[in-house]
Amino acid sequence: MAMFFERLNYNMAMSPIGRYFRLEGSGARRERLGSKFTTELRAGLTTFVTMAYIISVNALIVTDSGGPCVCNDAGNTTDVGCFNDPDYVQCLRILKLDLITATAAIACLSTLLMGLFANLPLGLAPGMGLNAYFTYTVVGFHGSKAIKYETALAAVFIEGILFVLLSVFGIRQWLARLVPQSIKIATGAGIGLYLMFIGVQSSAGIGLIGRDDATLVTLTGCIKDATGLCEDGTRMRSPTTWMGIFGFVIISICLLYRVKGAVLVGILFISILSWFRGTTFTYFPYTDAGNAMFDYFKKVVTFHPIEYTLGKMNFQLNNSEIWIALITFLYVDIMDTTGTLYSMAKFGGFMYKNGDFDGSSAAFLCDATSISIGACFGVPPVTAFIESGAGITEGGKTGLASVVTAFLFFISLFFSPIFASFPPWATGPALIVVGSMMIKSVRSINWDYIGDAIPAFLTIALMPLSYSIAYGLIAGVGSYAVINGSVYFLEIISGGRFTPEDKDLKEPWTNEGFTLANVLPGWVQRLICKVRGEMYIDPLDVLEEEERLEREAAARAEEDTKIHLHGNEVHDVADILQGAHGGHHGMEYPSRSLQLQQQHATSDHTESIAESGINGTPRY
Repeated sequence: MAMFFERLNYNMAMSPIGRYFRLEGSGARRERLGSKFTTELRAGLTTFVTMAYIISVNALIVTDSGGPCVCNDAGNTTDVGCFNDPDYVQCLRILKLDLITATAAIACLSTLLMGLFANLPLGLAPGMGLNAYFTYTVVGFHGSKAIKYETALAAVFIEGILFVLLSVFGIRQWLARLVPQSIKIATGAGIGLYLMFIGVQSSAGIGLIGRDDATLVTLTGCIKDATGLCEDGTRMRSPTTWMGIFGFVIISICLLYRVKGAVLVGILFISILSWFRGTTFTYFPYTDAGNAMFDYFKKVVTFHPIEYTLGKMNFQLNNSEIWIALITFLYVDIMDTTGTLYSMAKFGGFMYKNGDFDGSSAAFLCDATSISIGACFGVPPVTAFIESGAGITEGGKTGLASVVTAFLFFISLFFSPIFASFPPWATGPALIVVGSMMIKSVRSINWDYIGDAIPAFLTIALMPLSYSIAYGLIAGVGSYAVINGSVYFLEIISGGRFTPEDKDLKEPWTNEGFTLANVLPGWVQRLICKVRGEMYIDPLDVLEEEERLEREAAARAEEDTKIHLHGNEVHDVADILQGAHGGHHGMEYPSRSLQLQQQHATSDHTESIAESGINGTPRY
């Protein structure tokens, strides 16, 4: 079986598919080291299973906005939410099914775009947090705010168009590169804690942490009353919480023993157990809601065409509040998507030392285009999902994983009863495990200089506490500007006399200078080179060549070291044997002298190779 998969990976790498997605061994330009066909398939499946909750959760949240449904009982002040209007309630039921289809459809399309054009293993879907802001702040519960659902969708559509323009002219990428190095590193760790925080809550996790009136959050894992608080004496007695903990242990042990598909194994095992009725941890209890979910689950195969939300945009933007919402969508989505993309690129190992990653321009364009398309489907802004880290953990490195995820979202259009029934306590453990892996980036933060350490800490802390990647980034960048900007002005005013004693410990703001090569987008640089009659060289190709030379030099140095150590062992054995046969003690044997000469020669040769490899320039 192992030979079959090896042969399959080799054949796929040598095929046009392998060359397009730059699988290892394909010979493609800037191929992704460690990428294999079967690994990408498994990673895509893992990402989908981890993200599948968005199909039902997003539909549930956005349905609370009321969508285009009209309440005929709006004048009744005692019926807040229009629950006594049967036509409105029926409209909400159809709206929820519409949004299930719309969510799966836009997730399929946007993830496919990311895989095909950006070649990144990232899943996209309507963003959690953004959908809540859209529903409860902009439109309001059952349309209770001044902005209508259709007008809010128009604002989302315009946001996507603005994102396209910012991405085409490279402004969005350039703004991302302005983020200081310490903040970029801290973003990955902050997202790790954010993932963990999602995984321990009840909405998309195991329910270990919940609400508390006195301390905001507390340890729960309990049976909750109608207000969402723990019933007396039930703390840590929730069967679903313990099932989630069991799933976490399964995934952790499987990862410890390097079991392939460890995350997927844990999710599927807990999900299948939770589908049986009659247990204390079933996903389908014998209640009205549980019976309704089980009836939907039993359908297995079904397709609901969109009836109410397709193309429902109203561009009469004469309300000042809609412009506030548009600006909010804009800056929150910029920070959110930027943080996610760069953190996933670093986590996946395809970030270059200049702070950029392969396919960044295409990734931003795919994200921006998906936002506008999503508005046509009737859903809030689409964004890259941090749950993609689960697929990256399984080894996903190319867009082939995203294509697999997109295909599964397409299948979910017809099998939505199955894919919408993964319990949160089955997917929550995966988020906790992925979060624990992402937090390790804190080791690379410059904790020795306060001007770098405090902004990085705020970035990490505020992402989970504010439940927003964007707010964590804003806190980090803002505090970095205030602290280091104040130091800069004090140095100027004092003529350099007021300088922190440990200023030499401060890391560079960015690894690249502000030149046309890293400000202008690639297509503009190509156009300029064509006008000048010059050959365009992609900066990432130069970096890739430099890193290749460094890897080859390190490999040669390691090989020479192994040869040197093996030579030492051989000569030591020879010395022992010679001594055992009556050799004179204290005498310098010729073999030992030759060994020392070889040691110095090998050391000089290794240093020469490393130096020439690191400082060598790529040739084209």
